Amino acid sequence: MEDKPTILIAFGGNALIQKGQVGTHKEQFKNLKLPMRQVARLSKNYKFVITHGNGPQVGNLLLQQESCDEVPKMPLEIIGAMTQGQIGYMLESSLDDAFMELGDHQQLLATLITYVVVDENDSGFKNPTKPIGPFYTDKQAEKLTYTMAKTDKGMRRVVASPKPVTIVERREIKKLIDMDFIVICCGGGGIPVIRKNRQFRGVEAVIDKDLASSILAREIKADIFVIASDIKGAGINWGQPDQQILGKTPLADMEKYVQEGQFPAGSMGPKIEAMIQFFNATGNRGVICHLEDIENAIAGKVGTEIVK
Repeated sequence: MEDKPTILIAFGGNALIQKGQVGTHKEQFKNLKLPMRQVARLSKNYKFVITHGNGPQVGNLLLQQESCDEVPKMPLEIIGAMTQGQIGYMLESSLDDAFMELGDHQQLLATLITYVVVDENDSGFKNPTKPIGPFYTDKQAEKLTYTMAKTDKGMRRVVASPKPVTIVERREIKKLIDMDFIVICCGGGGIPVIRKNRQFRGVEAVIDKDLASSILAREIKADIFVIASDIKGAGINWGQPDQQILGKTPLADMEKYVQEGQFPAGSMGPKIEAMIQFFNATGNRGVICHLEDIENAIAGKVGTEIVK
């Protein structure tokens, strides 16, 4: 088997449903065309693992459930699994189209339902911080009974988000990569589970997909870790006249920006935390970029990247 470097690329759920869109399947398929074409082209030289967020999708499914009493309501862990299948299907289908455009009908693809272990005593269960679902105006949010938080795009519902500890299927994922599969996994940060004796039990939470992806990138020894979203990179002084998108940034400077509170907990904070963890553990490249700029980011031309 050809020994190609491995890239783990994490797509944000908001990248699939862009600002101003309602999230129809046609919109999401259209949004995936360009990034999946880039992945298909890059796969000639790299092995790929794809992870993805599910914030808008899991929130929408919750809304659908809460507006219907005709069928049993499912817990958040099951809804997370539903989005793994939903988004995995869209990613596989879009990738398949991209490979056929290139005349490649042989590439192997697999979507894997993925558990992620969390600590049942994690403080995240007491302090919900993970935004899910649609954005609301302040006036709309006043009428809702959910726990709400302000984000840079409006008010959103927030749920518990414990820190990931390990990826349960890490060995299966590594075997599939070695067999030259493009693996889609850790959807929505993975299905959160806790260990009870020798068994796993699902819990009511949504794990941050960037933090889960960082752990998986370390566990499979990825050579490059990419976070592709609807922004060009990490910014400092956001919303101010001296706002700046960071390029190649020394680790010490990035840690200083974190201490200054430059990166909000509900948006850029977990991305920077994930990149710092990956860089400290491996010394390998990690980059945050726009989903339209994946090839240029891997080439080192754009995006936010931590350096020594």
